[in-house]
Amino acid sequence: MKTGLVLEGGAMRGMFTAGVMDVLMENGVNFDGVIGVSAGAAFGCNYKSKQIGRVIRYNTRFCADKRYCGLGTLVKTGNIYNTDFCYGTVPLELDPFDFTAYDANPQEFYVVCTDIESGQPVYHKYLGQSDHGFDWIRASASMPLVSRIVEIEGRKLLDGGIADSIPVRYFQSIGYDRNVVVLTQPKGYRKGKNSIMTLIRCKYKRYPNLVTAMENRPAMYNETLDYIAQEETAGRLLVIRPPQALPVDRVEKNPEHLKAAYNIGRQEAEKRLAEVKAYLLD
Repeated sequence: MKTGLVLEGGAMRGMFTAGVMDVLMENGVNFDGVIGVSAGAAFGCNYKSKQIGRVIRYNTRFCADKRYCGLGTLVKTGNIYNTDFCYGTVPLELDPFDFTAYDANPQEFYVVCTDIESGQPVYHKYLGQSDHGFDWIRASASMPLVSRIVEIEGRKLLDGGIADSIPVRYFQSIGYDRNVVVLTQPKGYRKGKNSIMTLIRCKYKRYPNLVTAMENRPAMYNETLDYIAQEETAGRLLVIRPPQALPVDRVEKNPEHLKAAYNIGRQEAEKRLAEVKAYLLD
């Protein structure tokens, strides 16, 4: 049996995920592997490096910092989250990411990106600093329209959530048969049609497969939710989700809102902790 942790994205809704992760780490809950999409990748890597509290700490510290994110950054750099600051200054200097601990932990960590030329998901086992620095994680979290395309090993990549928002089936396909899934939307949520498809078609007209993937994303996402519900009912997945819509914007500048979402994650994880432990040991 291989145990896995599957982390949905959702930009700053990922503070809920951070709260869940911290409670699990504080209580010694280990997984053979973790897979994260977008914010799930950017925040989930801290599970492998065992850095409890790091996600909420640096996000509340810098969320209102003009160097971190905002329209000014988007205009100047083409990225709403400043690449140099978020993936350089913060993890290497101001709140260091522990690559030594990351490398020492045998847990596997996967990120999901979208290949914009094929429109298909790319699943990559991230090997740490020697593996293109933070570029794989940055690519996974590069939201369309507000992020520049990330090129790695000849591939042009954007947000993994475009092609596979909740990669449960992939993890199952590579042998992870006992999985905990952390979602960032409440039960009953359904994704509607993308209201900005006209902009997407204009900006990415050179990448028709990407446009098609984004057109199909709501249906694919909702079908994945249906699959997760079936697996959950059958006892083949354990799902942790917020009890209600989270009180954060996708690009949240108020640290108190981030703390609120984080604390909801902690509360849900604490409620389910005994269940999670029993499920992983069954």
